[in-house]
Formats: sequence, C-alpha cells, structure tokens
Amino acid sequence: MTTALLENTSRDAVWDGAVIDVDVHANVPSLQALYPYMDQLWIDWCEERGWKGPSGAAAHYPPKSNRACRPEWRPAEEAAASRVELLREHVLDPWKPDYAVLNCYYGIDSLRHPDWASALARAVNDWVRSEWLDRDPRLVASLVVPARDPVAMVEEIRRVGSHPQFVQVLLPARNDQLWGQRVFHPVFAAMVEHDLVAGLHYGGTTEGAPSTTGYGSWFVEEYAAEWQAFAPQVTSIISEGVLQLHPELRVSVLEGGFLWVPSWGWRMNKEWKGLRREVPWLDRAPLDLIREHFRFSVAPTDAGPPELLAKAVEWLRSDDILMFATDYPHMHDDDITALLAAVPESMRPKLMAETARDWYRL
Repeated sequence: MTTALLENTSRDAVWDGAVIDVDVHANVPSLQALYPYMDQLWIDWCEERGWKGPSGAAAHYPPKSNRACRPEWRPAEEAAASRVELLREHVLDPWKPDYAVLNCYYGIDSLRHPDWASALARAVNDWVRSEWLDRDPRLVASLVVPARDPVAMVEEIRRVGSHPQFVQVLLPARNDQLWGQRVFHPVFAAMVEHDLVAGLHYGGTTEGAPSTTGYGSWFVEEYAAEWQAFAPQVTSIISEGVLQLHPELRVSVLEGGFLWVPSWGWRMNKEWKGLRREVPWLDRAPLDLIREHFRFSVAPTDAGPPELLAKAVEWLRSDDILMFATDYPHMHDDDITALLAAVPESMRPKLMAETARDWYRL
C-alpha cells in the first residue's frame, strides 16, 4: 500500500492529515536474537537439536520473493524489517504516523510442543518490547500467543497484556480450529479484560489445506486462496456467539483485504434470516455486527477500476470500517491515492487515522 509514496517526494503529496499505520511488521532476524529472552533450558533445547526457528513465516512469504519484501526495503546484508532503525527509515520517518501497530508473525503456531511454543511466545513478546517498543514511542504492538494451547494463550495475555504499548493479540487466520469455537472463549475474555483488540492476521499453520478443497500446485494458488481462511473465521466468531458473550470485543482483520465483505454479508444476512433458530443468540444481522465489532486494514486493497472500487466502498455502508496500513515490508501494488479518491471526503481522515485512534485507544 505504498506505491503513491514511492512515486512522490513526500507523504504530504498524498495526504496532509494525521496518519496511523495499523500493520507494520517486525521480523526476528535469527533464533539467537531471542536467546537473551529465553531460559537456558530452551537455549540448550535449540542448540542440541540444531533447530534454526519455526518455518511457518517463510512458508507464507518466501524470503527472497518481492511479495515478501518490496525491493526498496530489502537490506543488503540483513533480514528485512529486523531492526527498529529500518522501520524508521522506510515507514516512520517518510509517513510520519502518530502511531504504528507492530505485528511479529514468527510462526509459533507451527510448533507442536506445548511448553516450547509457550516459551518461544514469551521470548518474542519480550524481544518486541525491549528491541522495538522501548526504542520508539510511536510504536504499539500485537502480542503473540501459542495458538494451539488456549490455556497458555490466556496465561500469556495476562502476563504482558497490561503493558501500555501492547494493544492487540495476534491470531493467525489459518488455525486448526475456528477461533469462534468455545474452547477459545476464555481467550477472548482475557482480551476484553485487558482491553485488547483481537487481530485476525494473514498466516498460520494447520493440518488442513490452504484452500477448501486441497493443496494447489503453485505458490500463487496458495496465496490467492488465503482469503478463504478469513471469511470462515469471521463467520465463526459471529455465529458462535462470541460477540454476545463479550459485547466490548473489537476485532481487526489485517492483511486479508476487505472487498469480499459486502458479498459475504449479503449471503450471511440471508442465511441468518432463514436459519436463525440455530443461533438464537444472534440478535442482529451479521453485517450489522461486522460494522460494530470489526475493522479492516486496507492493505491489500486489490482495487480494480476506480468506479467499481467506489461502489464496493459504498456497499460497506460505514465510514468507520477501514484503517490505513502499509503492511511493511510486504509489497502490494495498491495506490493509496486511488483508495482515497474512491471514498467520501468525510471518510478520509477516519480511514487514515481516526478510526484506528479510537479502535486502539491511542
């Protein structure tokens, strides 16, 4: 979501108001970078096994692909987005955001060992706090959790969730179970207890295929099919009564697009009217719940023709549902100027900053 900036000399040529970026990434440069935040037991665990770290993140974003990192943001001799200084150079200084929400997807959900997954989640959160949040006051962050263990997820939320710069819990879109299912209800309760947003984000490791019917032959198939993980997760959270149990819950959908939402909503509203006896706790139409409890980042936009983009935004019927994101360091060819031109003038300051400011209590 950065084409416009790269084509102009300053952010002011694109937008002269306030900016909040709701999705920038921090990449762990090496497993050894986490050693200062691990007990010696787990350092020995890694060294004895020759373990180099989880493979989940690389599976979703091949490290040498331009999709993983825009060429202009790829350092010559270190991992992309691996230091706060790189984030300042590439996003914070050019875009001048009031805040940026830092997300570190390290693929912890790919680990099967429950204690090791919990230890690694603790190390990543402490690394983010020490190496990023303590070094730039403009940064707030998502905390990561061991997604296969709901009890340990709650423990980690309670361990670090009161830190003022942790504003969100990162939930990978692909998971062995749907997030709305009852086993995860205590996790959402812990988020509400700590006034944290649930951040449904691209990524995740499951036993199932990335599409609904199997594995594709090519990365492009898996990448294009990934949006199919977001819609079932949103459907699950709504249908299984999470929002009735926790009416203060806020959910951000990050790096999953938003143009699919109107068609999803029309279908869900129709089915709810015919099958609402199955879910009597749903007291409002699903699309109304979306507008109240969900927000969507605008990267990637997958905009298409300007007139159709404007129509799709109109179908959302909300000025408060979209939030600006660069998705640093990933590459998307969307132009923020096209999106700003497609939305009503009254919506532009909300999209660029004010919706996120309210949503994340910034």
